[in-house]
Amino acid sequence: MQLAKNIYAMLCKDFKAEFRRKEILSSMLFFSLLMVVIMNFTLNINKDILFENFSGLIWIVFLFTGVLGINRSFINERTNDCYLGINLAVGESSTILISKAASNLAFISIVQTIVIPIFFILFSIKWPLNAFAFLLVNFLGTIGFVFLGTFLSVLTINNNSEILLPIVLFPLLIPLILAVVQASNLILKGLSFQLWGHWLGLILVFDFLYIVVPILLFNFLVEV
Repeated sequence: MQLAKNIYAMLCKDFKAEFRRKEILSSMLFFSLLMVVIMNFTLNINKDILFENFSGLIWIVFLFTGVLGINRSFINERTNDCYLGINLAVGESSTILISKAASNLAFISIVQTIVIPIFFILFSIKWPLNAFAFLLVNFLGTIGFVFLGTFLSVLTINNNSEILLPIVLFPLLIPLILAVVQASNLILKGLSFQLWGHWLGLILVFDFLYIVVPILLFNFLVEV
């Protein structure tokens, strides 16, 4: 119960700070829309090739947009040892990780809700028949991405090197993103669950790893 109260308090703090500054969400949304527009104007490829690579293009946008927001997860905690004060207040470092990941997931989900329909409209791709499965697969992929990214973003607290996050994060995300893109492509083609269900299982496995392992190792990473 106390853990839930601490996470809720941290979430309220992050949401209030963001709605006051309007910095992370607005920059993510602007950057993602800019990437979509640039891709739409510059990619002059065959319709079939575009359809085959559509999910990959979506995730290129999500990855760079997500890193832009995740990199700033601990921006308020970098100064005046604020992180140490929060850690002493909540008692468990994992509480900070879970709350930060939840707030990042909320921000990225808002961006995805706006960007995905625009992607379909600008590229003239027909909305999938099983839209729920398409959105579910992408959301599950986002969960693993956000938790692992938030965990590794602690590296930028002390050294203030924001370029370090994508260098470390992207190679670790390759299996998860591959599974999400493959499942999304099969869903877009209207194929049955039997043909993309194993990709969904792989996504769930990596989600489990990218959530449990960071929670167990978060305190160690902070101390290092």
